[in-house]
Amino acid sequence: MTSEPVGSVRPGGRTARTRAAVTEALQAELLEVGYAGTTIERIAQRAGVAKTTVYRRWGSLSQLVVDAFAETAGALIPPPDTGSLEGDLRALGRASIALLSTPRLRLIFDVVVREAIHDPASRAALTEFFAARIELGKAIVERAVERGDAAPGTDAAEVIRLVGAPYYARAYITGEELDPAIADRTAAMIALAARQGLLI
Repeated sequence: MTSEPVGSVRPGGRTARTRAAVTEALQAELLEVGYAGTTIERIAQRAGVAKTTVYRRWGSLSQLVVDAFAETAGALIPPPDTGSLEGDLRALGRASIALLSTPRLRLIFDVVVREAIHDPASRAALTEFFAARIELGKAIVERAVERGDAAPGTDAAEVIRLVGAPYYARAYITGEELDPAIADRTAAMIALAARQGLLI
């Protein structure tokens, strides 16, 4: 008989209710006291479960945060189809900024980004998140190439990376506000570069 890996759960029933309660408690704790003040004990108490249950399922606070991030971020933004590359990139950028501006998700994202510097599990979760976003977004560029809105051979992955670069830089490097207008300017520049064959 093999044991389940840390953080694994079976869907439905008591396990699902426990997972939901613990995730909700984690988010509430992060909002209330920040990562430095959040503990497994406080989360367990708020969720109404034994702390041994949390430790048995997740093993540590950092693993719990990674698991919550993976679950929350799993609701990927579907690639928009506005009829133009610039319109699609603008819509994608604005939706991403709105998501990143959601307080509860932003708190978890902040923790994972910080922990990714030295924690392999956090790094893997973040890498997987961005890889999935890029893979899904490639359809935008592929459609643009087909209708002549981007040069043949345009690097679809690089286009999607460039969409997020300006607002992630503001969020995690310069500390500036995430103005949705960033998405509009970025989309216009990337679409122009793609049409001129600068992103091959």
